[in-house]
Amino acid sequence: MAKTAMTLLQEQIEAIRKEAYAAGYAAAMLAIRDFAARPSVAAPPVARRRGPARAAAPEKPAARRGRPPAAKPARAAPRRRRPQRGSNARLIAEVLQAMPANTARPAEIRKALQSDKGVAMAFTSIRHALGQMASRREVEALADGKTWRYLGG
Repeated sequence: MAKTAMTLLQEQIEAIRKEAYAAGYAAAMLAIRDFAARPSVAAPPVARRRGPARAAAPEKPAARRGRPPAAKPARAAPRRRRPQRGSNARLIAEVLQAMPANTARPAEIRKALQSDKGVAMAFTSIRHALGQMASRREVEALADGKTWRYLGG
């Protein structure tokens, strides 16, 4: 008899625990949905896809709490275009041609790119472009392995 009473009590406790878990899970999901529906002030504007407009099902607006959403900017800034393929190598060739004796180290190339052309380029990008140019025999590394000379293309 005591064993069945104990088993019955454990089953009741397990049922209560499951109900509490389900209620907590539902409340958490509701909080996440409310949070996701709110626009973020610091988030950049979402880029819209170009193409045929699709009719969306009308949605009931979610109840909001707190401040009203921030006003949208009048016009978004234009998107920057991606640089053309091979532009790093062309820029580096121009910089090397302007250097005395057509030689420079990557740090000097980077400094000249920033001051003369207004272009910020990573050292890895400079090394990659120099490697591509070396394979085309436009530049060569000098004996120290750190200085590059422009040969012409």
